Amino acid sequence: MEDKRFIEVAFPVKAVSEESVREKNIRHGHISTLHIWWARRPLAASRATNFAALIPAPKDEHEIERKKKFIAKLSKWENSLNEEIIKKAREEILEYFKQIRDDPNQERPRVLDPFAGGGSIPLEALRLGCETYALDYNPVAVLILKAVLEYPQKYGKRKKGVLEEWLSPEEKGKGYDLVRDVKRWGEWVLEEAKKELERFYPQDEDGYIPVGYIWARTIKCQNPTCGAEIPLMRQFWLVRKDNKKVALYPYVEGNEVKFKIVGDGYEPMPENFDPSKGTVKGAKVTCPVCGMTHDANTVRKLFREGKAGQRMVAVILHHPDKRGKMYRLPTEKDIQAYEEAKHYLEEKRVKLMEKWDIDPVPDEPLPPKGTLGFRVQNYGMKIWGDLFNDRQKLVMITLAEKIKNAYQRMLEEGYNKEYAKAIVTFLALSVDMVAAFSNTLTRWENTSEAVKHLFSRNALPMVWDYPEVNPFSNSTGSFRTILHLCLKSVEHFSEVQSPRVPQVGQNSATSLPYPNNYFDAVFTDPPYYDNVPYSYLSDFFYVWLKRTIGDLYPELFLTPLTPKSKELVAYTHDKDWKAAKKQFEEGMRQALKEIHRVLKPNGILVLVYAHKTTEGWETLINSLLDSGLVPTASWPIHTEMANRLRAKESAALASSIYIVARKIEKQGVGWFEEIKRDLRKTLEQKLDALWKEGISGADFFIAAIGSAIEVFGKYEKILDYEGNEIRGDRLLQLVRDIVTDYAIRQVLHEDISSELSPLTKFYVLWRWMYGEAKVHFDEARKLATSVGLDLEKEWNKGFIVKEKEFIRVLGPQDRKLNEIKGNDLIDVLHKVLLLWQANRKREMVSLLAETGWGEKDVFYKVAQVISEVLPKDSKEKKLLDGFLAGREHIKRAIEKGDYSLFNSEEKSGKQETLEKFIRR
Repeated sequence: MEDKRFIEVAFPVKAVSEESVREKNIRHGHISTLHIWWARRPLAASRATNFAALIPAPKDEHEIERKKKFIAKLSKWENSLNEEIIKKAREEILEYFKQIRDDPNQERPRVLDPFAGGGSIPLEALRLGCETYALDYNPVAVLILKAVLEYPQKYGKRKKGVLEEWLSPEEKGKGYDLVRDVKRWGEWVLEEAKKELERFYPQDEDGYIPVGYIWARTIKCQNPTCGAEIPLMRQFWLVRKDNKKVALYPYVEGNEVKFKIVGDGYEPMPENFDPSKGTVKGAKVTCPVCGMTHDANTVRKLFREGKAGQRMVAVILHHPDKRGKMYRLPTEKDIQAYEEAKHYLEEKRVKLMEKWDIDPVPDEPLPPKGTLGFRVQNYGMKIWGDLFNDRQKLVMITLAEKIKNAYQRMLEEGYNKEYAKAIVTFLALSVDMVAAFSNTLTRWENTSEAVKHLFSRNALPMVWDYPEVNPFSNSTGSFRTILHLCLKSVEHFSEVQSPRVPQVGQNSATSLPYPNNYFDAVFTDPPYYDNVPYSYLSDFFYVWLKRTIGDLYPELFLTPLTPKSKELVAYTHDKDWKAAKKQFEEGMRQALKEIHRVLKPNGILVLVYAHKTTEGWETLINSLLDSGLVPTASWPIHTEMANRLRAKESAALASSIYIVARKIEKQGVGWFEEIKRDLRKTLEQKLDALWKEGISGADFFIAAIGSAIEVFGKYEKILDYEGNEIRGDRLLQLVRDIVTDYAIRQVLHEDISSELSPLTKFYVLWRWMYGEAKVHFDEARKLATSVGLDLEKEWNKGFIVKEKEFIRVLGPQDRKLNEIKGNDLIDVLHKVLLLWQANRKREMVSLLAETGWGEKDVFYKVAQVISEVLPKDSKEKKLLDGFLAGREHIKRAIEKGDYSLFNSEEKSGKQETLEKFIRR
């Protein structure tokens, strides 16, 4: 391979990871603020990997370090429009491309993303001056791509004017300014809707504007002697900040649950009132009037039978001349305004239905029961319109109506049809974002006093209490705020000065509409097995886009909902798991074969993958092995924030693996025994580098997979000496064994590893890899196997607990002292920590002496290691740190055989303070 690229030799993993994570907090102008798309790759990682794949390999160490620094600088958000830096990057790419291009008429690299989704990767290829092509099968993604790539380049105000070659004869000479016109017509839509609907959001007489309303779903208590209306609230906090705490206080009067607002600036918070404890947990409901508990099945049944309601419980206020938000209980005026909106909806709905020949409120069905991430069907929600309350429905259909009217007015004013279409596309995407904040599955975040849209996760779980946004205020989720963010994004995209029009299209990646050997690079982020149900989630937006601009894009809205037959996601609701897995694997194999076909002989593929289960990786590995592509490098880049919602309960990954592959002739048959030796040697070096980069836990294993693919991807076929073909499952188990062995040596230090039982090794590695999260059974089993533990013989006997298809590893705080049996190191450690917490020191020292663990350094080293890998706020860590602070005192007591020594008053002030803190 003559033209090795920089990314195949080196990459500034740490610096780009830091920028990718930091980018999650950037708002103004960022691609994520234009429209929601799930698992969108960070711009920093996309820009850095694209660039590193399009420049030559470095000549020496000096050049490696120099280029690493430049790539780190290039990846920064504040440099994304820095002319000097972007120009330098473009020039480096073009200079190298001139040397390796096979067509003298092609001036710049031709780049494809066949799974373009939210547009991060092709946007960065465009920024780097590439001839960019972006495809997606999903119509919602295609519209996002047009808004990110095509329209800003075609119609954005540019420093040198619009490139005439992009425009039709009738468009030439027009002074297009996309930001100006999206702003003008966005404000027109807002004012028109406001004139019609503002009366349904009455302002307070003292000038306070309601920016939102808190609603609680309700059910009737099923106790025949009670029958009270129960407001379903997961908690009662309105504000939970360090300097401000406000809550709704529920109290019973007669047979009715009433509320008052308590806390800072209101009535004092009552003693013994814990606002974090609501009336519902999971789907289990407790009646505040009679105390009766309703099980989850009963609650779901009431919802399905239409016996649930809703109640407005609080109003969120803001004064234009004052800082912060205020809260009050709803008044009759508030309730009346909502009821009037409800009646007006009925009238308007009938009129629009006659005009549009479609129900203006989406009546398309929600996904089938059992679709990954969807739970709301269990509560009687059957169509997409069921996700909105009546006032929210009224707002949405009115905005849709105004957008249609805006398009007609533009044509009447002489606007070019394609330009008018581009403008209303941005307005429709903004209305999509209004929908994301104006539905009954949003959350009120009391720590920031803001509404959070319904896609905080890649799922639609049930929400009991929700905030309703006033769309005509200036708060989060209002149309004005969303329009402002849209304009900032359009402004940013328009500043990306591209010399060629990007090509955007709807197509399946399994059948690419391009000739052989056409692209210099393919940069892409394919779906991850069953990670994200893209089409079902995007139906939420599709049904509204159909009503706002569907008639302008008939080719994208041919089906009632997003097309799904060729989507590469492993769905099981309509087939068994084996069939779903097979369909995904065949689709991925075909997509990779198509990438192989359209890549030039010296072309390069950079593919992002981030599935946390080895089963997902098996599929990718098998597909890669069969595609003809040969992996040449891989890099783990942190792309997620550690404190995101999903990461707290399950072992979600922080890293994505960027795999580099080429069209290289494979080496024929490889023998498994020889590959084992090669793999062990290669992985040891790579694991050392990953360890130094700070990659740890579950990410460490996943990062190692990428390196392993480089080794066994070189062969046409891998056989053992008996002639059996080795596929992804065997290869991954080998990788896991090597990584586990390495991790044990690093985490536990080789000098003590040999002294530990498989159970203790499993516990320590679990805490290192997954912390205190639960993990799917199959992943837990594979970890257990790699340390020589039979998981099925151990679960539900001690600290390993099976919860449905998940495994959880209990800490000492989750166990009862009298139920801990056995003398394995971990069991004794847990007993010791519980005795220490209970201040039963004599028993603790006696146990350590009797079991012999108290005299062994390995016992304290293991305790220390577990403490080091746990997060700072972990209860187990606090217990461990408290115990370890007195280890020398304990050892002396055991050595002298005088346990009373441990009860002496000779404790340091530090030790006493620490013990009080832990007990508290």
